[in-house]
Amino acid sequence: MQNGDASHTIVGPQLAQGGFKLLCLRKIVTKRIEHGAFQAGGLPIRNGESGLRTGWVLLRGLIREARHWEGLPERLADALGEPTHALDLPGNGQRWREVSPTDIDGMVEALREQIARDGIPGPHRVLAISLGGMVALRWAQRFPDEVECLVLINSSLRGIAPFYQRLRPRQYPRLLLALLLPLSHEQRERLILRMTTRLQDDLPAVAQRHARWQQEAPVSKANLIRQLLAATRGFTPPQTLPGLPTLVLTSKSDQMVSWRCSKRIAERWGWPLELHSKAGHDLPLDAPEWVVERIRRWRDTELSCAQQPGGECHPHQADNCAGEGTQAKADPQSDE
Repeated sequence: MQNGDASHTIVGPQLAQGGFKLLCLRKIVTKRIEHGAFQAGGLPIRNGESGLRTGWVLLRGLIREARHWEGLPERLADALGEPTHALDLPGNGQRWREVSPTDIDGMVEALREQIARDGIPGPHRVLAISLGGMVALRWAQRFPDEVECLVLINSSLRGIAPFYQRLRPRQYPRLLLALLLPLSHEQRERLILRMTTRLQDDLPAVAQRHARWQQEAPVSKANLIRQLLAATRGFTPPQTLPGLPTLVLTSKSDQMVSWRCSKRIAERWGWPLELHSKAGHDLPLDAPEWVVERIRRWRDTELSCAQQPGGECHPHQADNCAGEGTQAKADPQSDE
């Protein structure tokens, strides 16, 4: 499903105590067309319903919105049998009329307010890319009771990686062009896709689709600058993150942010690192099946309280993740 279908019924596995139990259940996946949010579960979802399984919150990056996940929320819900909610940061997507915060903390507060307003039950499993990864990590740092685990894609942090790795200098001219030139939506999207993708067979078609979304929910140049400022400022990363289960995914061929930023994040907190050799910065767009499979495998075998680094056990880790495996190691070829 790309952009528009209302809902459909799927059948998939539901995780039961002691392993997987295949149940033929109606799994309703509702797509809010106006901003691309998804919900999925073993039964029709009612916000706040007791017994609802822990779900996933999906966060996009700089000037991207929920629809830019394309079909990944549905794929993830199908593969895991868990709800997914693709949300927008202020200034993007459904929230395009809002002013983007100029700091990560402001984005965290805006996200928490939206989750409370929408009645999305927690604690949350969070999948986030780039700027969204910074927001997710800060959220987990400040409110550990609200975040059960993280999957970070091609993110970076000030103080951990140098500025020239957090945004490759070769992309500075393209960013200036996107800021200063009076480009059409399609021209701007083609410029962005040349920076962020490597495996698109029909880039013009993708650019046309993304341009249509920009026409419907335009990100202002002022909000682009404000989001860039927030990403540049970042936040002071903690020395330890108490038992926060986290998977780090990165693209070796990322032309926008060096994959070494993800490597440094993984090394700092002892988190497993998985590398894709050919995808670009927008790894979920270039290789969605790879992303979903890595998350599923990690969820099934590595999300464990035992041997987690970073200090004492995370508040939700012992209850939800105990006994499911041991920590994975980073790719042995990650220094190439």
